[in-house]
Amino acid sequence: MKIMFLEDNREFASGIVATLQAEGHEVHHFVSGRECLKALNQDQFDVALLDWEVPDMSGTEVLAHLKIKGIYPPVVFLTGRDAEEDVLAVIDSGADDYIVKPPNAKILIARINALHRRANPKLAATNQVEYGHLNIDFIKRKFEIDAKPVRLTEKECDLAIYFFSQIGVLLSRAHLTKVVWGTSPDIDTRTIDVHVSHLRSKLKLLPQFGWRLISVYHQGYRLEKLE
Repeated sequence: MKIMFLEDNREFASGIVATLQAEGHEVHHFVSGRECLKALNQDQFDVALLDWEVPDMSGTEVLAHLKIKGIYPPVVFLTGRDAEEDVLAVIDSGADDYIVKPPNAKILIARINALHRRANPKLAATNQVEYGHLNIDFIKRKFEIDAKPVRLTEKECDLAIYFFSQIGVLLSRAHLTKVVWGTSPDIDTRTIDVHVSHLRSKLKLLPQFGWRLISVYHQGYRLEKLE
């Protein structure tokens, strides 16, 4: 099994890597979220083992990027945060499991193996979603309006997928820059504004179609489903 492991504490990581390698797994260890994103664009992994807090990009932001790109390996968070609200927040964001540091080696291995076995059925279950006039295939990264395909650029597609995974959530421009643009954190904020404008037009995210993609002054954007 090929495992992507994000952990900035090298001493702690070395013990986890040794444990997993002893079981025959191939472990790719990264100390920054941006290194993870680069690797995801070049390789495929069977399981992602993520720390919540790393200096440049959080584990939850890496998870969001995985979802945007239609990459669905099982995701396990390995973190020192054990409050109930933290566990619920991570699971709600799309993680498959949550393990508190320091983990029991046998339990860690057993849970990773169990998640890997269940991975394929999960993919089939989360493929397509209908939102009124819109049909979205998150795996194939395709959008249709009234059964007609909508042509989006790669970044427009990335941004749209993330908005639809965060309906009703206010997303700051800084957060969108990290999650959607990944390795290009210094883009002009007007780039985001232009992409949002294109999505409103192309996907008809307008009140008359039951949607509103609004700009919140000095804060960011929020996609709203109107009743």
